[in-house]
Amino acid sequence: YSTDLEVHRNWLAITHNLPLSQWYYEATSEWTLDYPPFFAWFEFALSHVAKYFDPQMLVVENLNYASHATVFFQRLSVIFTDTLFIYAVHECCRCVNGKRAAKDILEKPTFILAVLLLWNFGLLIVDHIHFQYNGFLFGLMLLSVARLCQKRYLEGALLFAVLLHFKHIYIYVAPAYGIYLLRSYCFTANNADGSLKWRSFSFLHVTLLGLIVCLVSALSLGPFLVLGQLPQVISRLFPFKRGLCHAYWAPNFWALYNAMDKALTILGLKFNFLDGTKIPRASMTGGLVQEFQHTVLPSVTPLATLICTFIAILPSVFCLWFKPQGPRGFLQCLVLCALSSFMFGWHVHEKAILLAILPLSLLSIQRAKDAGIYLILTTAGHFSLFPLLFTAPELPIKILLMLLFTVYSFSSLKSLFRREKPLLNWLETIYLIQLVPLEIFCEIIFPLTPWKWHFPFVPLLLTSVYCALGITYAWLKLYISVLTERISVRQKAE
Repeated sequence: YSTDLEVHRNWLAITHNLPLSQWYYEATSEWTLDYPPFFAWFEFALSHVAKYFDPQMLVVENLNYASHATVFFQRLSVIFTDTLFIYAVHECCRCVNGKRAAKDILEKPTFILAVLLLWNFGLLIVDHIHFQYNGFLFGLMLLSVARLCQKRYLEGALLFAVLLHFKHIYIYVAPAYGIYLLRSYCFTANNADGSLKWRSFSFLHVTLLGLIVCLVSALSLGPFLVLGQLPQVISRLFPFKRGLCHAYWAPNFWALYNAMDKALTILGLKFNFLDGTKIPRASMTGGLVQEFQHTVLPSVTPLATLICTFIAILPSVFCLWFKPQGPRGFLQCLVLCALSSFMFGWHVHEKAILLAILPLSLLSIQRAKDAGIYLILTTAGHFSLFPLLFTAPELPIKILLMLLFTVYSFSSLKSLFRREKPLLNWLETIYLIQLVPLEIFCEIIFPLTPWKWHFPFVPLLLTSVYCALGITYAWLKLYISVLTERISVRQKAE
Protein backbone atom coordinates (compact mmCIF):
# COMPACT_ATOMS: atom_id res chain seq x y z
CA TYR A 1 0.00 0.00 0.00
CA SER A 2 1.56 3.27 -1.16
CA THR A 3 1.50 6.25 1.19
CA ASP A 4 0.62 8.40 -1.84
CA LEU A 5 -2.78 6.72 -1.95
CA GLU A 6 -3.46 8.18 1.49
CA VAL A 7 -1.94 11.53 0.49
CA HIS A 8 -4.38 11.94 -2.39
CA ARG A 9 -7.33 10.49 -0.45
CA ASN A 10 -6.74 13.17 2.17
CA TRP A 11 -6.60 15.86 -0.51
CA LEU A 12 -9.88 14.58 -1.95
CA ALA A 13 -11.46 14.88 1.49
CA ILE A 14 -10.03 18.33 2.20
CA THR A 15 -11.17 19.88 -1.07
CA HIS A 16 -14.58 18.18 -0.95
CA ASN A 17 -15.60 19.03 2.62
CA LEU A 18 -13.77 22.20 3.59
CA PRO A 19 -14.16 25.75 2.27
CA LEU A 20 -11.43 27.19 0.09
CA SER A 21 -10.12 29.27 2.97
CA GLN A 22 -9.13 26.12 4.90
CA TRP A 23 -7.52 24.05 2.15
CA TYR A 24 -3.96 25.15 2.89
CA TYR A 25 -4.44 25.26 6.68
CA GLU A 26 -5.98 21.82 7.31
CA ALA A 27 -3.49 19.58 9.15
CA THR A 28 -5.49 16.64 10.54
CA SER A 29 -3.24 14.35 8.50
CA GLU A 30 0.52 14.66 8.22
CA TRP A 31 0.00 14.67 4.44
CA THR A 32 -1.09 18.28 4.13
CA LEU A 33 -2.01 19.87 0.81
CA ASP A 34 1.28 21.09 -0.71
CA TYR A 35 0.53 21.28 -4.44
CA PRO A 36 -0.51 24.47 -6.30
CA PRO A 37 -4.19 25.49 -6.49
CA PHE A 38 -4.95 24.01 -9.92
CA PHE A 39 -4.10 20.56 -8.57
CA ALA A 40 -6.30 21.23 -5.54
CA TRP A 41 -9.17 22.04 -7.89
CA PHE A 42 -8.34 18.87 -9.82
CA GLU A 43 -8.77 16.89 -6.56
CA PHE A 44 -12.00 18.81 -5.92
CA ALA A 45 -13.37 17.73 -9.30
CA LEU A 46 -12.33 14.11 -8.71
CA SER A 47 -14.01 14.12 -5.29
CA HIS A 48 -17.42 14.65 -6.90
CA VAL A 49 -16.91 11.40 -8.79
CA ALA A 50 -15.31 9.61 -5.84
CA LYS A 51 -18.42 10.01 -3.69
CA TYR A 52 -20.23 7.53 -5.94
CA PHE A 53 -17.57 4.88 -5.29
CA ASP A 54 -17.21 5.22 -1.52
CA PRO A 55 -18.26 8.42 0.32
CA GLN A 56 -16.23 7.39 3.38
CA MET A 57 -13.00 8.19 1.56
CA LEU A 58 -14.07 11.84 1.61
CA VAL A 59 -14.16 12.08 5.42
CA VAL A 60 -11.13 14.08 6.54
CA GLU A 61 -10.85 12.18 9.84
CA ASN A 62 -10.73 8.76 8.13
CA LEU A 63 -6.96 8.58 8.15
CA ASN A 64 -5.38 5.68 6.23
CA TYR A 65 -8.79 4.70 4.86
CA ALA A 66 -8.23 2.27 2.00
CA SER A 67 -11.33 0.34 1.05
CA HIS A 68 -11.27 -1.65 -2.19
CA ALA A 69 -13.62 0.89 -3.79
CA THR A 70 -11.33 3.75 -2.75
CA VAL A 71 -8.20 2.19 -4.19
CA PHE A 72 -10.07 1.13 -7.32
CA PHE A 73 -11.29 4.68 -7.92
CA GLN A 74 -7.85 6.17 -7.40
CA ARG A 75 -6.19 3.70 -9.75
CA LEU A 76 -8.93 4.22 -12.33
CA SER A 77 -8.57 8.01 -12.16
CA VAL A 78 -4.86 7.73 -13.03
CA ILE A 79 -5.65 5.55 -16.06
CA PHE A 80 -8.37 7.92 -17.22
CA THR A 81 -6.23 11.06 -16.95
CA ASP A 82 -3.42 9.31 -18.85
CA THR A 83 -5.44 9.87 -22.02
CA LEU A 84 -3.91 13.36 -22.11
CA PHE A 85 -0.45 11.82 -21.99
CA ILE A 86 -1.30 9.52 -24.90
CA TYR A 87 -2.52 12.47 -26.97
CA ALA A 88 0.63 14.46 -26.10
CA VAL A 89 2.85 11.56 -27.25
CA HIS A 90 0.94 11.48 -30.53
CA GLU A 91 1.58 15.20 -31.02
CA CYS A 92 5.28 14.82 -30.18
CA CYS A 93 5.61 12.01 -32.73
CA ARG A 94 4.19 14.34 -35.38
CA CYS A 95 7.03 16.78 -34.67
CA VAL A 96 9.76 14.19 -35.17
CA ASN A 97 11.70 14.05 -38.40
CA GLY A 98 10.69 10.68 -39.81
CA LYS A 99 12.88 10.74 -42.95
CA ARG A 100 15.33 8.13 -41.64
CA ALA A 101 15.04 5.00 -43.71
CA ALA A 102 13.42 2.00 -42.02
CA LYS A 103 12.57 -1.46 -43.30
CA ASP A 104 9.32 -1.66 -41.32
CA ILE A 105 7.22 0.36 -38.90
CA LEU A 106 8.97 -1.15 -35.85
CA GLU A 107 12.18 0.63 -36.85
CA LYS A 108 10.63 4.01 -37.58
CA PRO A 109 11.77 6.80 -35.23
CA THR A 110 8.20 7.81 -34.50
CA PHE A 111 7.24 4.29 -33.44
CA ILE A 112 10.33 3.95 -31.25
CA LEU A 113 9.63 7.32 -29.63
CA ALA A 114 6.01 6.37 -28.95
CA VAL A 115 7.09 3.17 -27.19
CA LEU A 116 9.85 4.90 -25.20
CA LEU A 117 7.32 7.41 -23.90
CA LEU A 118 4.16 5.33 -23.49
CA TRP A 119 5.98 2.33 -22.04
CA ASN A 120 8.38 4.33 -19.91
CA PHE A 121 9.29 2.10 -16.97
CA GLY A 122 9.71 4.92 -14.46
CA LEU A 123 6.38 6.55 -15.24
CA LEU A 124 4.65 3.17 -15.21
CA ILE A 125 5.80 2.16 -11.72
CA VAL A 126 5.52 5.63 -10.18
CA ASP A 127 1.94 6.17 -11.38
CA HIS A 128 0.37 2.75 -11.69
CA ILE A 129 2.14 0.70 -9.01
CA HIS A 130 3.37 3.26 -6.49
CA PHE A 131 0.60 5.79 -7.33
CA GLN A 132 0.74 9.39 -8.49
CA TYR A 133 -0.74 11.56 -11.24
CA ASN A 134 2.43 12.27 -13.20
CA GLY A 135 1.04 10.95 -16.49
CA PHE A 136 -1.35 13.78 -17.27
CA LEU A 137 1.13 16.35 -15.90
CA PHE A 138 3.85 15.08 -18.22
CA GLY A 139 1.16 15.08 -20.88
CA LEU A 140 0.75 18.82 -20.40
CA MET A 141 4.51 19.32 -20.59
CA LEU A 142 4.98 17.21 -23.73
CA LEU A 143 2.00 18.87 -25.36
CA SER A 144 3.48 22.29 -24.65
CA VAL A 145 6.79 21.10 -26.14
CA ALA A 146 4.96 19.87 -29.23
CA ARG A 147 3.16 23.18 -29.62
CA LEU A 148 6.44 25.10 -29.44
CA CYS A 149 7.98 22.75 -32.01
CA GLN A 150 4.96 23.46 -34.23
CA LYS A 151 5.55 27.22 -33.70
CA ARG A 152 2.23 27.55 -31.91
CA TYR A 153 3.95 29.62 -29.27
CA LEU A 154 0.98 31.06 -27.40
CA GLU A 155 -0.61 27.62 -26.97
CA GLY A 156 2.69 26.22 -25.71
CA ALA A 157 3.11 29.11 -23.26
CA LEU A 158 -0.46 28.71 -22.00
CA LEU A 159 -0.06 24.98 -21.46
CA PHE A 160 3.18 25.44 -19.55
CA ALA A 161 1.74 28.24 -17.40
CA VAL A 162 -1.18 25.98 -16.49
CA LEU A 163 1.23 23.13 -15.78
CA LEU A 164 3.22 25.26 -13.32
CA HIS A 165 0.04 25.85 -11.32
CA PHE A 166 -0.69 22.12 -11.27
CA LYS A 167 2.75 21.09 -9.97
CA HIS A 168 5.46 23.59 -9.18
CA ILE A 169 8.34 21.16 -9.71
CA TYR A 170 8.14 22.09 -13.39
CA ILE A 171 9.68 25.43 -12.47
CA TYR A 172 12.92 23.46 -12.97
CA VAL A 173 12.50 23.84 -16.73
CA ALA A 174 10.94 27.32 -16.74
CA PRO A 175 14.22 29.02 -17.81
CA ALA A 176 14.27 26.97 -21.01
CA TYR A 177 10.69 27.99 -21.83
CA GLY A 178 11.25 31.64 -20.97
CA ILE A 179 14.42 32.05 -23.02
CA TYR A 180 13.13 30.09 -26.00
CA LEU A 181 9.85 32.03 -26.16
CA LEU A 182 11.68 35.34 -25.81
CA ARG A 183 14.25 34.38 -28.45
CA SER A 184 11.98 32.69 -30.99
CA TYR A 185 8.62 34.42 -30.51
CA CYS A 186 9.38 37.93 -29.23
CA PHE A 187 12.24 38.44 -31.68
CA THR A 188 10.70 37.69 -35.04
CA ALA A 189 13.85 37.60 -37.20
CA ASN A 190 17.58 36.76 -37.11
CA ASN A 191 20.56 38.05 -39.03
CA ALA A 192 22.09 35.92 -41.79
CA ASP A 193 24.62 34.43 -39.35
CA GLY A 194 21.89 33.40 -36.92
CA SER A 195 22.59 36.18 -34.43
CA LEU A 196 19.82 38.24 -32.91
CA LYS A 197 18.20 40.99 -34.96
CA TRP A 198 17.33 43.53 -32.27
CA ARG A 199 15.04 45.58 -34.51
CA SER A 200 12.75 42.59 -34.91
CA PHE A 201 11.62 42.78 -31.26
CA SER A 202 7.83 42.57 -30.98
CA PHE A 203 6.29 44.40 -28.02
CA LEU A 204 2.93 42.87 -28.91
CA HIS A 205 4.27 39.34 -28.55
CA VAL A 206 5.82 40.13 -25.15
CA THR A 207 2.51 41.62 -24.03
CA LEU A 208 0.59 38.52 -25.11
CA LEU A 209 2.98 36.22 -23.22
CA GLY A 210 2.75 38.46 -20.16
CA LEU A 211 -1.05 38.39 -20.30
CA ILE A 212 -1.05 34.60 -20.42
CA VAL A 213 1.22 34.35 -17.38
CA CYS A 214 -0.72 36.98 -15.42
CA LEU A 215 -4.17 35.60 -16.23
CA VAL A 216 -3.25 32.02 -15.36
CA SER A 217 -1.56 33.14 -12.14
CA ALA A 218 -4.53 35.33 -11.22
CA LEU A 219 -6.93 32.46 -11.81
CA SER A 220 -4.83 30.12 -9.66
CA LEU A 221 -3.56 32.36 -6.85
CA GLY A 222 -6.08 35.21 -7.01
CA PRO A 223 -8.63 33.74 -4.55
CA PHE A 224 -5.91 33.13 -1.96
CA LEU A 225 -4.51 36.62 -2.50
CA VAL A 226 -7.97 38.06 -1.79
CA LEU A 227 -8.23 35.91 1.36
CA GLY A 228 -4.80 37.09 2.49
CA GLN A 229 -3.51 33.49 2.44
CA LEU A 230 -0.86 33.73 -0.28
CA PRO A 231 2.05 33.50 2.24
CA GLN A 232 0.50 30.32 3.67
CA VAL A 233 0.15 28.79 0.20
CA ILE A 234 3.77 29.66 -0.62
CA SER A 235 4.99 28.14 2.66
CA ARG A 236 3.21 24.88 1.81
CA LEU A 237 4.61 24.80 -1.73
CA PHE A 238 8.19 25.48 -0.63
CA PRO A 239 8.73 23.76 2.76
CA PHE A 240 12.43 24.44 3.31
CA LYS A 241 12.24 22.96 6.82
CA ARG A 242 12.14 19.49 5.27
CA GLY A 243 15.88 19.44 4.80
CA LEU A 244 18.39 19.05 1.99
CA CYS A 245 17.48 15.48 1.03
CA HIS A 246 14.34 13.41 0.95
CA ALA A 247 14.03 10.43 3.32
CA TYR A 248 15.38 8.35 0.44
CA TRP A 249 18.28 10.23 -1.13
CA ALA A 250 17.69 11.22 -4.72
CA PRO A 251 20.70 10.08 -6.79
CA ASN A 252 22.20 13.52 -7.31
CA PHE A 253 25.23 15.56 -6.28
CA TRP A 254 24.02 15.85 -2.69
CA ALA A 255 23.84 12.06 -2.36
CA LEU A 256 27.55 11.95 -3.23
CA TYR A 257 28.19 14.88 -0.88
CA ASN A 258 26.34 13.16 1.98
CA ALA A 259 28.14 9.89 1.35
CA MET A 260 31.50 11.66 1.39
CA ASP A 261 30.59 13.33 4.69
CA LYS A 262 29.64 9.96 6.21
CA ALA A 263 32.85 8.35 4.96
CA LEU A 264 34.97 11.18 6.38
CA THR A 265 33.09 10.93 9.67
CA ILE A 266 33.82 7.19 9.94
CA LEU A 267 37.50 7.78 9.15
CA GLY A 268 37.63 10.65 11.60
CA LEU A 269 36.23 8.52 14.40
CA LYS A 270 38.49 5.60 13.57
CA PHE A 271 41.65 7.69 13.70
CA ASN A 272 40.43 9.85 16.61
CA PHE A 273 40.24 13.05 14.60
CA LEU A 274 36.62 13.51 15.74
CA ASP A 275 34.97 13.31 19.13
CA GLY A 276 32.15 10.77 18.95
CA THR A 277 30.26 12.39 21.84
CA LYS A 278 29.89 15.63 19.88
CA ILE A 279 28.45 14.07 16.75
CA PRO A 280 24.61 14.24 16.62
CA ARG A 281 22.94 10.84 16.54
CA ALA A 282 20.16 12.03 14.22
CA SER A 283 21.96 11.43 10.97
CA MET A 284 21.24 11.69 7.27
CA THR A 285 20.72 7.95 7.10
CA GLY A 286 17.90 7.74 9.58
CA GLY A 287 15.18 7.76 6.94
CA LEU A 288 13.57 10.91 8.32
CA VAL A 289 12.51 14.04 6.44
CA GLN A 290 14.20 16.69 8.55
CA GLU A 291 16.93 19.30 8.72
CA PHE A 292 20.36 18.04 9.65
CA GLN A 293 23.93 19.21 9.93
CA HIS A 294 26.87 17.64 8.15
CA THR A 295 29.64 16.45 10.43
CA VAL A 296 32.83 17.15 8.46
CA LEU A 297 31.84 18.93 5.25
CA PRO A 298 30.09 22.33 5.41
CA SER A 299 26.32 22.08 5.92
CA VAL A 300 24.25 23.08 2.91
CA THR A 301 21.59 25.80 3.00
CA PRO A 302 18.68 26.39 0.60
CA LEU A 303 20.47 29.48 -0.73
CA ALA A 304 23.57 27.42 -1.50
CA THR A 305 21.52 24.92 -3.54
CA LEU A 306 19.83 27.79 -5.38
CA ILE A 307 23.19 29.31 -6.32
CA CYS A 308 24.56 25.92 -7.44
CA THR A 309 21.47 25.28 -9.55
CA PHE A 310 21.64 28.75 -11.12
CA ILE A 311 25.29 28.31 -12.04
CA ALA A 312 24.61 24.81 -13.43
CA ILE A 313 21.82 25.91 -15.79
CA LEU A 314 23.51 29.14 -16.92
CA PRO A 315 25.62 27.68 -19.79
CA SER A 316 22.61 25.88 -21.30
CA VAL A 317 20.54 29.06 -21.17
CA PHE A 318 23.32 31.07 -22.80
CA CYS A 319 23.59 28.47 -25.57
CA LEU A 320 19.84 28.68 -26.20
CA TRP A 321 19.95 32.47 -26.35
CA PHE A 322 22.98 32.95 -28.58
CA LYS A 323 22.68 29.78 -30.71
CA PRO A 324 19.07 28.60 -30.37
CA GLN A 325 19.10 25.96 -33.18
CA GLY A 326 15.32 25.74 -33.15
CA PRO A 327 13.32 23.07 -31.30
CA ARG A 328 16.38 20.84 -30.90
CA GLY A 329 18.23 23.56 -28.99
CA PHE A 330 15.14 24.13 -26.84
CA LEU A 331 14.91 20.43 -25.97
CA GLN A 332 18.60 20.30 -25.09
CA CYS A 333 18.23 23.29 -22.78
CA LEU A 334 15.07 21.85 -21.24
CA VAL A 335 16.78 18.54 -20.41
CA LEU A 336 19.86 20.30 -19.03
CA CYS A 337 17.72 22.60 -16.86
CA ALA A 338 15.82 19.57 -15.52
CA LEU A 339 19.01 17.62 -14.87
CA SER A 340 20.85 20.56 -13.31
CA SER A 341 17.93 21.25 -10.97
CA PHE A 342 17.78 17.56 -10.10
CA MET A 343 21.51 17.50 -9.41
CA PHE A 344 21.66 20.55 -7.14
CA GLY A 345 18.11 21.33 -5.99
CA TRP A 346 16.88 21.46 -2.39
CA HIS A 347 14.92 18.42 -1.13
CA VAL A 348 14.73 16.78 -4.55
CA HIS A 349 12.57 13.65 -4.86
CA GLU A 350 14.00 10.66 -6.69
CA LYS A 351 11.00 10.66 -9.05
CA ALA A 352 12.08 14.05 -10.44
CA ILE A 353 14.58 12.26 -12.70
CA LEU A 354 11.64 11.57 -15.03
CA LEU A 355 11.54 15.29 -15.76
CA ALA A 356 14.78 14.82 -17.71
CA ILE A 357 14.28 11.28 -19.01
CA LEU A 358 11.00 11.87 -20.86
CA PRO A 359 12.03 14.92 -22.94
CA LEU A 360 15.43 13.32 -23.60
CA SER A 361 13.48 10.55 -25.35
CA LEU A 362 12.71 13.04 -28.12
CA LEU A 363 16.42 13.69 -28.65
CA SER A 364 17.45 10.04 -28.39
CA ILE A 365 15.97 9.13 -31.78
CA GLN A 366 17.70 12.00 -33.59
CA ARG A 367 21.41 11.41 -32.98
CA ALA A 368 23.48 8.43 -31.86
CA LYS A 369 25.34 10.49 -29.25
CA ASP A 370 22.05 11.54 -27.64
CA ALA A 371 20.85 7.93 -27.76
CA GLY A 372 23.90 6.78 -25.79
CA ILE A 373 23.37 9.45 -23.13
CA TYR A 374 19.70 8.51 -22.97
CA LEU A 375 20.52 4.85 -22.34
CA ILE A 376 22.86 5.70 -19.46
CA LEU A 377 20.50 8.23 -17.86
CA THR A 378 17.42 6.07 -18.29
CA THR A 379 18.97 2.87 -16.96
CA ALA A 380 20.56 4.53 -13.92
CA GLY A 381 17.56 6.78 -13.30
CA HIS A 382 15.03 3.98 -13.53
CA PHE A 383 17.11 1.69 -11.33
CA SER A 384 17.20 4.43 -8.70
CA LEU A 385 13.41 4.13 -8.45
CA PHE A 386 13.55 0.48 -7.37
CA PRO A 387 13.34 1.29 -3.61
CA LEU A 388 9.88 2.78 -4.19
CA LEU A 389 8.66 -0.81 -4.62
CA PHE A 390 10.09 -2.56 -1.58
CA THR A 391 7.77 -5.50 -0.88
CA ALA A 392 8.62 -9.08 -1.85
CA PRO A 393 5.70 -9.52 -4.32
CA GLU A 394 6.79 -6.36 -6.16
CA LEU A 395 10.38 -7.54 -6.67
CA PRO A 396 9.80 -9.79 -9.74
CA ILE A 397 7.36 -7.25 -11.21
CA LYS A 398 9.78 -4.34 -11.15
CA ILE A 399 12.69 -6.46 -12.40
CA LEU A 400 10.66 -7.87 -15.29
CA LEU A 401 9.26 -4.48 -16.32
CA MET A 402 12.68 -2.87 -16.08
CA LEU A 403 14.26 -5.64 -18.17
CA LEU A 404 11.59 -5.41 -20.86
CA PHE A 405 11.90 -1.64 -21.19
CA THR A 406 15.70 -1.65 -21.04
CA VAL A 407 16.07 -4.43 -23.60
CA TYR A 408 13.69 -2.65 -25.97
CA SER A 409 15.46 0.69 -25.49
CA PHE A 410 18.87 -0.77 -26.26
CA SER A 411 17.74 -2.94 -29.17
CA SER A 412 15.55 -0.33 -30.88
CA LEU A 413 18.07 2.52 -30.62
CA LYS A 414 20.91 0.23 -31.66
CA SER A 415 18.90 -0.82 -34.70
CA LEU A 416 18.07 2.81 -35.50
CA PHE A 417 21.75 3.81 -35.47
CA ARG A 418 23.23 0.49 -36.65
CA ARG A 419 25.35 2.21 -39.32
CA GLU A 420 27.11 4.39 -36.74
CA LYS A 421 29.61 3.59 -34.00
CA PRO A 422 28.44 1.75 -30.83
CA LEU A 423 26.17 3.82 -28.60
CA LEU A 424 28.16 3.02 -25.43
CA ASN A 425 31.88 2.62 -24.82
CA TRP A 426 33.33 -0.21 -22.73
CA LEU A 427 33.44 1.81 -19.49
CA GLU A 428 29.78 2.84 -19.78
CA THR A 429 28.82 -0.76 -20.51
CA ILE A 430 30.66 -2.04 -17.43
CA TYR A 431 28.97 0.60 -15.26
CA LEU A 432 25.50 -0.47 -16.38
CA ILE A 433 26.26 -4.20 -16.03
CA GLN A 434 27.32 -3.60 -12.41
CA LEU A 435 23.73 -2.68 -11.60
CA VAL A 436 22.93 -6.40 -11.65
CA PRO A 437 25.21 -7.45 -8.74
CA LEU A 438 24.17 -4.29 -6.88
CA GLU A 439 20.53 -5.34 -7.09
CA ILE A 440 21.35 -8.90 -6.02
CA PHE A 441 23.24 -7.62 -2.98
CA CYS A 442 20.54 -5.09 -1.96
CA GLU A 443 17.52 -7.34 -2.47
CA ILE A 444 18.82 -10.86 -1.69
CA ILE A 445 22.15 -10.91 0.15
CA PHE A 446 21.88 -7.91 2.49
CA PRO A 447 18.49 -8.88 4.05
CA LEU A 448 20.04 -12.21 5.12
CA THR A 449 22.89 -10.57 7.02
CA PRO A 450 22.92 -9.20 10.61
CA TRP A 451 23.69 -5.78 9.14
CA LYS A 452 20.04 -5.49 8.20
CA TRP A 453 19.12 -4.60 11.79
CA HIS A 454 22.02 -2.27 12.51
CA PHE A 455 22.39 -0.50 9.15
CA PRO A 456 18.97 -0.68 7.43
CA PHE A 457 19.77 2.31 5.22
CA VAL A 458 22.76 0.68 3.49
CA PRO A 459 20.86 -0.64 0.42
CA LEU A 460 19.31 2.80 -0.15
CA LEU A 461 22.69 4.48 0.29
CA LEU A 462 24.41 2.14 -2.18
CA THR A 463 21.62 2.52 -4.73
CA SER A 464 21.56 6.32 -4.46
CA VAL A 465 25.32 6.76 -4.62
CA TYR A 466 25.91 4.31 -7.49
CA CYS A 467 23.05 5.73 -9.56
CA ALA A 468 24.23 9.26 -8.75
CA LEU A 469 27.55 8.44 -10.42
CA GLY A 470 25.81 7.41 -13.64
CA ILE A 471 23.39 10.35 -13.65
CA THR A 472 26.19 12.82 -12.97
CA TYR A 473 28.20 11.30 -15.83
CA ALA A 474 25.21 11.54 -18.20
CA TRP A 475 24.63 15.17 -17.19
CA LEU A 476 28.27 16.10 -17.83
CA LYS A 477 28.39 14.18 -21.11
CA LEU A 478 25.23 15.88 -22.37
CA TYR A 479 26.57 19.29 -21.38
CA ILE A 480 29.86 18.67 -23.20
CA SER A 481 27.97 17.40 -26.24
CA VAL A 482 25.76 20.50 -26.39
CA LEU A 483 28.66 22.92 -25.94
CA THR A 484 30.73 21.08 -28.56
CA GLU A 485 27.82 21.17 -30.99
CA ARG A 486 27.37 24.93 -30.50
CA ILE A 487 31.09 25.59 -31.04
CA SER A 488 31.02 23.49 -34.21
CA VAL A 489 28.02 25.42 -35.55
CA ARG A 490 29.74 28.71 -34.82
CA GLN A 491 32.96 27.64 -36.57
CA LYS A 492 31.04 26.56 -39.67
CA ALA A 493 29.19 29.89 -39.70
CA GLU A 494 32.50 31.76 -39.64
